Amino acid sequence: MDANSPCSISGFTIHNVDAVDWLKTLPKESIDLFITDPPYESLEKHRAVGTTTRLKNSKSSSNKWFEIFPNSRFEELLKEVHRVLRKNSHFYLFCDQETAFVIKPIAEKIGFKFWKPLIWDKRKIGMGYHYRARYEFILFFEKGKRKLNDLSTPDILEVDRIHRGYPTEKPVQLSEILINQSSKVGEVVCDPFMGSGSTGCAAVKLGRNFIGNDLSDEAFSIAAKRLKDQVASNLEKEIQ
Repeated sequence: MDANSPCSISGFTIHNVDAVDWLKTLPKESIDLFITDPPYESLEKHRAVGTTTRLKNSKSSSNKWFEIFPNSRFEELLKEVHRVLRKNSHFYLFCDQETAFVIKPIAEKIGFKFWKPLIWDKRKIGMGYHYRARYEFILFFEKGKRKLNDLSTPDILEVDRIHRGYPTEKPVQLSEILINQSSKVGEVVCDPFMGSGSTGCAAVKLGRNFIGNDLSDEAFSIAAKRLKDQVASNLEKEIQ
């Protein structure tokens, strides 16, 4: 598969370019839900010392992990997210506690309403040298006003983390919770930093349309295969 060539099949379309450049090509108010996990700047600090250095060349990633998206670019990113997101829609962004303080004021200045940080409880502790990390923030923003589909869902989401997967890979089950909460069948879910395609797989599985992007050639290839497999799985279930 050629780099920078989009992959498109019924149910999903994915691209392999810079996230902001790609978002600029999308029509205004064309997305119903954003879920994304940017490779934020503070990840460099976490992987620069100790055992985390092994992530630079993990078994599943031969491309020296991924290219960091600097804090200085978040304003241009969030402006584009706000532009292409439909009114009365939700936006979820995964990050750590350090990056949350950077993103929240920028997003609010642009026009998003910040509701709260959801907590992803990974159920198992990760690496570290102080209190070992077991959670991650999911910042919950809104453009306009949209009611959650299930008001009984707690703000702590307990889903096991992926062990030895693509770097920072998120569980499909976790994305399913957010997609079920903030979209309907047939709506468009977008992830401009899709990584190995977990959010896309969840979207396709749940009958949503997915459009995604990742600058990494490896991530693009992995996501393309996973999404094709998910489409095939959906078809098999329809036949049965």
